[in-house]
Amino acid sequence: MPDPGPTLVWLRRDLRLADQPALHAACERGGPVIPVFIHAPEEEAPWQSGAASNWWLHHSLQALERDLRALGSRLTLRAGPSLETLRSLVRETGATAVYWNRLYDPAFVLRDPEIKAGLRADGLEVHSFNAHLLIEPWDVETGQGRPYRVFSPFWKACLKRGIDRDPLPAPATLAPPGTWPDRLQPEHLQLLPAIDWAAGLRAAWTPGERAALERLEHFLDGAVRHYGVERDRPDHDGTSRLSPHLHFGEISPHQILRALRQAGLHPDSGGPEAFVRELGWREFAHHVLYHFPHTPEQPLNPRFEAFPWREARRDLQAWQHGETGLPIVDAAMRQLWETGWMHNRLRMVVGSFLTKNLRLHWRHGARWFWDTLVDADLAANTLGWQWAGGCGADAAPYFRVFNPRTQGERHDPDGTFVRRFVPVLQDVETRYIHAPGAGGARGYPDPIVDLKASRQAALEAFQAVKDH
Repeated sequence: MPDPGPTLVWLRRDLRLADQPALHAACERGGPVIPVFIHAPEEEAPWQSGAASNWWLHHSLQALERDLRALGSRLTLRAGPSLETLRSLVRETGATAVYWNRLYDPAFVLRDPEIKAGLRADGLEVHSFNAHLLIEPWDVETGQGRPYRVFSPFWKACLKRGIDRDPLPAPATLAPPGTWPDRLQPEHLQLLPAIDWAAGLRAAWTPGERAALERLEHFLDGAVRHYGVERDRPDHDGTSRLSPHLHFGEISPHQILRALRQAGLHPDSGGPEAFVRELGWREFAHHVLYHFPHTPEQPLNPRFEAFPWREARRDLQAWQHGETGLPIVDAAMRQLWETGWMHNRLRMVVGSFLTKNLRLHWRHGARWFWDTLVDADLAANTLGWQWAGGCGADAAPYFRVFNPRTQGERHDPDGTFVRRFVPVLQDVETRYIHAPGAGGARGYPDPIVDLKASRQAALEAFQAVKDH
């Protein structure tokens, strides 16, 4: 058979070697395989990656480079417009094919078909694959042929269709080209902060495929069995903490499902079932974003276009900096700033507080999370904030307002989590630890809002919109 020529494998948010469909297909095609990553943040506008995500990306690229080196390969890193850069690499390498795995954010849904058409017009073999999701957004629909807007029937349809497949093995080796093209190093992309604020991120996380698999193993060895209960306890290590690894594609959802089964943990019952439903929520987020691409900026429920959001810069800053005078809210916001991550139960609590007690626009929260989360994902971020604000798919009813004090008492009963992230409350008696003002602790502010009065004001504002 004639030599098929080199294949460019264009990596994006699929920074792994195992269960990597584009890479696997390139190896099966034969010929040299050239892994490529192109840094083109302007093509993601208006939702270019935030500072915490950039920190993770830098280290994930370094980890991938080490793993590729072990296979006798390397990562060709470039910066610039994607189509122009791919065409340049084709000229430099003599590549005859370009493979990649699909993404579903609105900017990529518009861009990638143009790139595919342009490369095919150049005479190249071009294929894209699903590496990111269990079910692609167009693979399930309602009985009326429409996209789902409610999670439970969506997930039921996914399970009926089937979500499991065997993960693809990592390649044992990658055939190198005769000459490697020039490349940048991760530091050339200036992804790391100019002033080093990332000590907390370094202490909390290790990006990369190996770290993702180790984190999964740790989760399967313990917390997953009680996930249905423990996932609501921010004072315990009860969640998987796999979200940033999933976002950057350092592990796939199919790998997680297979690992559950191999560990003897049936994904249809108990803690494993509750965890798999969270994978389903991730699928739902991408389904909604794909079919309703306007939602990062506009509410899915158009009624909320007329909602009377407040503008209160000081309140917003107090929320961002964890200085609201509500201990569980402040601890959660400080966890976010220190570690680049927030416990999911607390994401709901701080989201409710911002959009209902403070009545500030959900986009303020979405933008702050986007810049500070290492797992900032446009689909999950959009769905989560519209859920909190009561204006999105399967949203919490607007009249459901989380009480921060009650949530703290229920999910951090001893105040362990609060004391860790708000050390000024370290010596406060447990009975006061979640009380507004925390028993008069010195150095801790009074609540910036009255919970009862602000809840009532939010409900009145919603009623006015509802009756409009």
